[in-house]
Order: sequence, then C-alpha cells, then structure tokens
Amino acid sequence: MRPASVSVPGKLILMGEHAVVYGRPALATAVDRRLKVEMRPNAVGRVRLDLRDFGTTRDLSWNDIVRGTERAVAAWHAYAEEPSPERFAAIQEIQAEGPEHVVRIALGRGALRAETNAGVDLHISSEIPLGSGFGSSAAVAVGVVAALRAARGESVEPTTIAAEALEVERCQHGRPSGIDTETVVRGGLVWAERCAPDGPLQFSSFTPRSSLLDRILVYDTGRPEESTGEVVSAVRARRDSNPAAFERALDRMTEATRAFRTTLESSEASLAALIESIRIFEMNLEMLGAVPPAVAERARQVERAGGALKVSGAGASRGNSAGTILALWPTQPAPESDPLAVWTPRPVRAAPLGLQIEE
Repeated sequence: MRPASVSVPGKLILMGEHAVVYGRPALATAVDRRLKVEMRPNAVGRVRLDLRDFGTTRDLSWNDIVRGTERAVAAWHAYAEEPSPERFAAIQEIQAEGPEHVVRIALGRGALRAETNAGVDLHISSEIPLGSGFGSSAAVAVGVVAALRAARGESVEPTTIAAEALEVERCQHGRPSGIDTETVVRGGLVWAERCAPDGPLQFSSFTPRSSLLDRILVYDTGRPEESTGEVVSAVRARRDSNPAAFERALDRMTEATRAFRTTLESSEASLAALIESIRIFEMNLEMLGAVPPAVAERARQVERAGGALKVSGAGASRGNSAGTILALWPTQPAPESDPLAVWTPRPVRAAPLGLQIEE
C-alpha cells in the first residue's frame, strides 16, 4: 500500500433523467465542483475514515467493512431479482448515514476482489453538495475505487473504474443507469444511448457547437425528503401500474432529449427550440411522479413568463424540494418578479476534467 490522491468532478443531468434508467438517451455534463480522495497507509492495521466535510469520522476494521459489504451486495442481488419497494427498503436498512455507506462498499468490494489487511487513513474533501443531483455518491464511489487501486499499484484504467464504481452505486441506489459514474470519470459532456433494444447503454463524449448551454441557470430547491433510490423505485412502481402510459411518456422524453442535443449541435441554435425541449421533458417527468407539486407549480410560472424549468437528477415525489433544477429564460425577469428567487442559485459550469490521478 502506498499514498494515493485522486480528484473527481460532480455532474449534472441536462436531459434524460429517469428515462435513461430504461435505456432511453440522456445527456450529462461534469461540473466545476470537485471531490478529492486521499489515501495513506497507517501502522495500526485499521481503516480510519476522515469524512468531516460530510459530518463524520470513523475507525473500522477490514472485517467490519467486508461483512457489511457482503450484506449490502446480497441485499442488492435480492432486489435485482425482484425490484420491489420492499426489497429496496432492505437495501436501505443496512446503509450507514450519508456517503459513509458508499465509502465502505467501495473499500469492501476492493477487499473482496483482492484481500488486504493493510491499515489505511482515508480523507475526503468535497465541494459537491449532498443529495442535490450533483452526483455526490458517484463522485465518492469513483474517487474511493480509483484511490484504492492507485494505492495498491493496480490499473486505474477509466473503463475499469467506471464499472467498479457502478457496482458500488447499485448497493446505494438499486438500479442506476451508469451515466453518473461514466460522466464523472470522463469529464465534459457525455451522451448515453442504448444501441440495441436489449443491449447495454453506450457512452460517448459530446462537444456542442452552440453557446446556449452557458445560458442555462442552476438552482438548488433544497434536499429532497427521499433518496435517489427511493424516487427511482417509486417511478418503477408507477411504470408497473400503467406500462402503456409510461412508455408513451418515455417516447416523448426521448424526442425532447434528441431535440435538445440537435439544438446544441447547431452553431445557429434556436433558444426557443431549447426552451421547448426543456418544457416537454419537465412535463413528462411530472407524469412519471418525479416532481413534487410545489416545484411543478414553479415550472408553470416560469413557462407563463416565457421560460422553461426542469428537475435535474432524481427529483422527488413529495415535499417542497426536488434537489437541483435547470432554468432557461429568453430574458431573465427582475428579482422582484422572478418565481425562482425563492431558491438558491448554484454558480456551476460545465467542466472538461474528469477523474484525475494525482501524485
């Protein structure tokens, strides 16, 4: 074991959330908020977690970590065989608070893959907000997987890191699409699409020609009452209750996502077309049950003023908060008449850098 340090960006889903879980296309971007994972060997043979940016520290044995990981993996396999709310609740029951669970699973899976008993001090510092759609759990999973591999002198090839981090994410969220982990590993803009009906999602980097992306505003509506996995599970239950209506909504979301990309690919892109794509996608997110009524009402206010608003990330099915939202205006209203003034602006931008292995 040797010292290792890595940094990872957060991410935003621009279009395609929830639909991408069912193989429909999505577009995401890395952002200029980053998380750093530092790993150092220690002489006490224990795993000492310094997660003070997330409000916790912990001193654990490798045996504790491995046993907890085995329980989490078994719970996920049971859920994968029968993805019911009850089996997802079993996944949640064994989760530690916040990102500590992701850290433990990332370390535990690494220990199961290549047994270790070397002591390690692990410190995470983060600029990425928790539970707001900025991909904090994906960044933690990628960062810890990459740091552990680097500390062992193993391969840190991006495809391997993304695949292992996705396995960690599954023990947190149930059935994530993989776009979060892929985006924070790659950096920049990432397009996800299933090329065959029953095939896996394929990912590719994407460079826009339009500058309209810079006009999209980001706001934090507050941390949702539900976790990402709970919202994904609730949306799946809605699909099961009315598959035909759900598929029609996915079709409309697919058209809106493709139109969004087509607009960004044009050097003479239409602001009106981009606004229309966002409006259509948001309306269908609401039909899937991923937008609480309080946020949906704000969306209608923005639309009446000529703009568009959509949830970015898992959203929520209840309460007054849905994490991060994106907004686009022809002309932004004055503060006194801005329906989004109740929320906190998040000054983030698309960023080209993905996972970085540091000296």
